[in-house]
Amino acid sequence: MSVSKQPVASILHCVSASDASGMKGRCIRVIRALGGEARHAVVVEGGGRLAGTDRLAANLSWPSFPPLTGAPLPGRLKRLAAAMAGYDLLCTYGSGTLDVALAHTLFADVYKLAPLIHHEGAGDPGRSNFYRRIALGRTAALVVPSREAERIALERWQQPRSRVRLIPDGIETAAYLATPKRDAVPGLVKRRGELWLGTLLTVGSEAVGPLIRSLAALPEEWQLVVAAEERCHHAIVSNAASAGIEDRVHPVTPPADRARLFGLFDLFAPVEATGTIEAMAAGLAVVAARDSEAAALLASDNGPFLSTSAEEGELTAAIERLAGDKALRRRIGDANRARARAEFDEGRMIEQTRALCRSLIGPR
Repeated sequence: MSVSKQPVASILHCVSASDASGMKGRCIRVIRALGGEARHAVVVEGGGRLAGTDRLAANLSWPSFPPLTGAPLPGRLKRLAAAMAGYDLLCTYGSGTLDVALAHTLFADVYKLAPLIHHEGAGDPGRSNFYRRIALGRTAALVVPSREAERIALERWQQPRSRVRLIPDGIETAAYLATPKRDAVPGLVKRRGELWLGTLLTVGSEAVGPLIRSLAALPEEWQLVVAAEERCHHAIVSNAASAGIEDRVHPVTPPADRARLFGLFDLFAPVEATGTIEAMAAGLAVVAARDSEAAALLASDNGPFLSTSAEEGELTAAIERLAGDKALRRRIGDANRARARAEFDEGRMIEQTRALCRSLIGPR
């Protein structure tokens, strides 16, 4: 007697075109978390496809769908709702998909729509707090990646505590254990005796100014390596030239394998939260602003080296203290690595995501 297979769930993913908050990567991780348990239909704002989905092609489709953005008029919202019908779970990612969430809130009963999970990054702009309160009115869950984003969801967007789910972005922490070769970063070689203060930059190049000025107070062997888009490189070098240390400041384009870059850093100073978890996984001490999103991620041992964001002198003092004590950097780095493995490993994120999705799809 043959045994019939359990039906496979179908999930619709709607993704913002802007990736300032990492929502495209989050979508890919959700798809990977569920593996072959579901068929995935993916719609990207403005059309196109997500990079990095080639290996997932077997259970992936790219359906035609009404535009995700536009005037939130009833007719358009009804078309969005009708296009969501027939799926077992709906997932939206970023502020560019809030019209989809609004359509679900207004017409879920009319079209018998599945539960909807909305994902938002920290400080994701694009819609007012009031609009979000209405659009998210019937979401089954609102997934956020950080404590700061969680606070915004609860306070500004007035979402109920039961709806907000904190699932941090996970990384493959084991990939950050190896020590890379000195020439692992294209275009830059770490010379013997050099020590690297590292940072990642996705905002304006002027944000790296305080780090350049702090570097000037460090011994000559310390270099500042700024991973940034190529369009920012000239401004970074000009900023360093103004401080008279252009030979010690090195803008680089982030390599595809960022573990190689972080493995060469000796100290990390984020100008935003980006890269903090990677620095922790690489066993680095981190100098950050006390009121920043990055600070909330770090191990308690790293706490004494957080500075007041408005006080550049505190930042310089913290960098000098850590730069001059290798054993202290190692102790704090070990604590950060342990926290990264316990709290931010990709495996943990996958399990939390899988559990949430399964609970909403329900028995089939």
